[in-house]
Amino acid sequence: MDTPMRPEVLANDWVPPVAFGRRQEVDEVVRRLDPPVPRAPPPWILGVAGPSGSGTSAVARRAARELVDRLRAASAEPLPRSWSVRVGFLRGTHGVATSLLQLLDEGFDGRGFPVAEIVAGFLRRLRRDSRPTVLVLDDIRSSEPELAPIVRAFGNPDRFLPEGESGLPPIWTILAGTGEGLGHLARRLDGRYPLGPFVRLEPYDAETLARLVSDRAERALGRPAPLGLASRLVGRTLEEGGGARRAIDLLRRELLRRSLAGWERPGPEPAPGHVTIEPRVVRAIGAASHGIAAPLGDVRRWEADLARAQGVRPLPTTTLWRRIVRLERAGYVRREIRTGGNGGTRSLVRVLTPIEEWLTIPFPPENPRAVGPWVAPGPSERPGDPAPPLAARPGWPVGPGGLGSG
Repeated sequence: MDTPMRPEVLANDWVPPVAFGRRQEVDEVVRRLDPPVPRAPPPWILGVAGPSGSGTSAVARRAARELVDRLRAASAEPLPRSWSVRVGFLRGTHGVATSLLQLLDEGFDGRGFPVAEIVAGFLRRLRRDSRPTVLVLDDIRSSEPELAPIVRAFGNPDRFLPEGESGLPPIWTILAGTGEGLGHLARRLDGRYPLGPFVRLEPYDAETLARLVSDRAERALGRPAPLGLASRLVGRTLEEGGGARRAIDLLRRELLRRSLAGWERPGPEPAPGHVTIEPRVVRAIGAASHGIAAPLGDVRRWEADLARAQGVRPLPTTTLWRRIVRLERAGYVRREIRTGGNGGTRSLVRVLTPIEEWLTIPFPPENPRAVGPWVAPGPSERPGDPAPPLAARPGWPVGPGGLGSG
């Protein structure tokens, strides 16, 4: 059974340490953005364009990390930071602006606020923190969401700042997506904030794609990938006309299907005192908190990454909060809500009991489709019968080495 030791490696947002077949493009992005002190005037913006699955996300995020490394090497204070936002599934400019401000205030709710006020809040926070920032706006596919107002704000931030204040700390922006999406954005900017010639990517060839899939499988499994796995998945990917994104999706489904098929169906009755919760929520809390405490936003991002690695939808924020309430009632965590500035809030999850001592029960899916198409009904299930509850073995801990760590 090929159980992934690190399923987060299979997430779409995971950044590989090696840019297979894209080293030249990563170097070109870094060279043209010219850190740590660009000779060109701001805004410092560059587009990475290519068909879906050609590695635009990997190039943009890998380049962002190398920009941060160069900034750190040039000066230890203030520490630079890097953020990535996938804009393809956000609702319009308002959704993009809200996601940007939530990077600095995860408790912010953009409902009822106009876009200009949200953008102003984001830029004012950036100026107040005075930290160099590398921002990746990823997954730009078409004319929606409209990003021109966001880019214009980066180019002329003074009109969003309080009177008497001007300028931002250094901010580099990398735009990654299809040629159609970036071309639409460039036309909307009317040449006022030129994106320069895009760094363009061609689709991966079969050999590079196989190396990429094999490397990702080995990192996820913690051992060499099964013989022939990469070539088989790459062959199917190319037959379907897909690229790296499709290949990693097939790999994720392959490894997690084998893992889930190897789980034993537990007994029918839960043990007293166990908390019913998705194992990935426990792992998200552990990864974000390091066993101490974590902002709710960090837990949410980890849960979303792990969910996508499993091929399922992330939990809505309200549902995730209810799961944390269950853990609090069991005495495992404590919720803390603090002010986050300008009327916002900052929600923390503090760990009270070592995670490896938690006793939990895997949460039964309400809809079989929610856990992925590879999960077949058990031998005792028939169409029309209610799904039996999933219960943990008595004393089965969830945490490192337990069910919650897989």
